[in-house]
Amino acid sequence: MTAFVSLRALVKRFGDTAAVTDLSLDMERGEVLALLGPSGSGKTTALRLLAGFETPDSGSVVVDGTDVTSLPAARRRFGMVFQHYALFPHLDVGENVAFGLHGSATKAAIADRVAKALAQVDLAGLERRRVSELSGGQQQRVALARALAPEPRVLLLDEPLSNLDPALRERTRRELREVIRRIGITTVLVTHEQDEAFELGDRIALLRGGRLEQLGTPDELYMRPTTPFTASFLGRASRVPVEVEQGVSGVYRLRVAGGVWVTPAPHDVAGVTRGPASLYVRPEALRLADGADAVPGVVTGVRFIGSAVLASVRLTDGTEVDVAAPVGSTHVGANVGVLPSRRSRGGFHLFPAGT
Repeated sequence: MTAFVSLRALVKRFGDTAAVTDLSLDMERGEVLALLGPSGSGKTTALRLLAGFETPDSGSVVVDGTDVTSLPAARRRFGMVFQHYALFPHLDVGENVAFGLHGSATKAAIADRVAKALAQVDLAGLERRRVSELSGGQQQRVALARALAPEPRVLLLDEPLSNLDPALRERTRRELREVIRRIGITTVLVTHEQDEAFELGDRIALLRGGRLEQLGTPDELYMRPTTPFTASFLGRASRVPVEVEQGVSGVYRLRVAGGVWVTPAPHDVAGVTRGPASLYVRPEALRLADGADAVPGVVTGVRFIGSAVLASVRLTDGTEVDVAAPVGSTHVGANVGVLPSRRSRGGFHLFPAGT
């Protein structure tokens, strides 16, 4: 199947800084792609190259089979929602939504487009409402309606929820997901929030240093990371130096800080079946335990995370691991043992030593 949107070997430098390097991505029609990464990873530059706000030093942007690399932003038929919405406070809701339509249609057609766009975001009938009278979530939907009013073929979202408080952000995220799914528009979302990428994205493109680190569904990136960076960036993961004593028949024996963890076969992209390795392990894959078979350690910190606590444990070799534990089950300074939990499958990721 031919991709609807393709970024092909894009390169963009600002002086001596490489913002995007050899970035290639394909999107299907109607897909939601989340560009995720830390600050400076190149995700915003990638979005601006796609939008036409920046010109690549090399590479191309192809939409629906047409190379649009040389087209200005206004001719690409993309809708854009900016981080701070860029609403005009002196205009009412309807005038804000209609802002990009003037000169391209009659007054009746513009009014029809505005009404349709507001209905798509569940704000029907609020054309005459002042922007200042709206909640933060409603303002976000007005910005979305303005982007949808010209009937774009691609929707671009640049950190659209970053200026909302946590409770409103979660509710608005659900509303945004429902609107995008209902309309079925091809969408590219830039975010540094993992929850946002996981909830909104059909796939996630994880960027690092201007390069594509890994591309896949949220489940693929979390359960089957191909690099240590992916394993540690998505969710929580502790890096533990181990010695693989056995790696056969779906069971691994891993020597850890003088003890042994027996685990189901970890996700292992390099085929490490014996010898030194780096293990990235998630808190839910470990448990606090008593007994001679547990790897001993000392609790150095306890963080409340809702239905559980996250206990930081220093093992005898100085390695720090995070362990999910029941509330009230431990305290700072406690001597504890650590073993793989019964939910450990999918929480262990093995890479060659030194990676």
